[in-house]
Amino acid sequence: MLRLEDLVLFVRAAALSSFSNAAREAGIQPAQVSAAIKRLESSLAIRLFARSTRSLRLTPEGEAWLPYARQMLDALQAGMQKIQKPEETISGTLQIAVPSDLGRNLLLPVFQALGERYPALRLRIFFSDQVADVFKDPVDIAFRYGTPEDASYISLPIAPDNRRVLVASPGWVARHGDLTHPDDLTRVNALTFVLRGRLHDHWTFFRDGEAYSVSVSGNMMSDDAEVIRRMTVSGVGVAYKSWLDVAEDVRAGRLQLLMREYDGESVPLNMICPHRKQLSAGVRLLFDAVKACCDGLSIQHIAT
Repeated sequence: MLRLEDLVLFVRAAALSSFSNAAREAGIQPAQVSAAIKRLESSLAIRLFARSTRSLRLTPEGEAWLPYARQMLDALQAGMQKIQKPEETISGTLQIAVPSDLGRNLLLPVFQALGERYPALRLRIFFSDQVADVFKDPVDIAFRYGTPEDASYISLPIAPDNRRVLVASPGWVARHGDLTHPDDLTRVNALTFVLRGRLHDHWTFFRDGEAYSVSVSGNMMSDDAEVIRRMTVSGVGVAYKSWLDVAEDVRAGRLQLLMREYDGESVPLNMICPHRKQLSAGVRLLFDAVKACCDGLSIQHIAT
């Protein structure tokens, strides 16, 4: 029979490519991780990892079985959540890092609704466009744009299909007209974003398998994405924003989509936390609420 703790250690060892790191994360000895993997391999009659003194990698059989191990753990977590009484068990303090624009304009009502439903759960929310380090900063979870590149933390997909869109206010469009090609951006006032001292002034678009990159410029830039959104709504210029950040503005008519024939860059939204053991009932509830909110603003609905 498979042991739950062995499944957990297998999944984390696969993500971290290290028995030692998986052991450190779980607070146990590396030999215990090795023993857990050996038990799994014996039960399954397959070899899960190819080991050497310098590297650890999944075998083809291990790669094939990994998604099923994850599904088993997720199903168990979902089952445990179903049999709990959330109103009685959800408590404590949850520290959340969220991008400023996304947090203030889309997720704040989600946070408020969760706080009202579970008054014993305290939410401490940090609004910032700086990328939070979930290992060093005083946060339990972080909502982060982009493709996860670090396997040392847990990443749960919120909006995997989210992408950037080009937007301007109706007033701006009335004065300047729509844009038909990325090269048109070289002659308009582009509102650019600064992150960690880097100016994001190279915008890329896609059409029929072709990529079009253009260098943009403008007279206004900011390290606060919310400021960029506000200036765009007021008609100062055009912006290249995450769809989730501007979806409500587009639906309300405060902003219009430009160059609809082109797809923007992919910017999936994920929920990040340091360890699986931090996926408490409160975190799971928050994940479900935020995902439901974002699902209702799917990028697939742009044309409707």
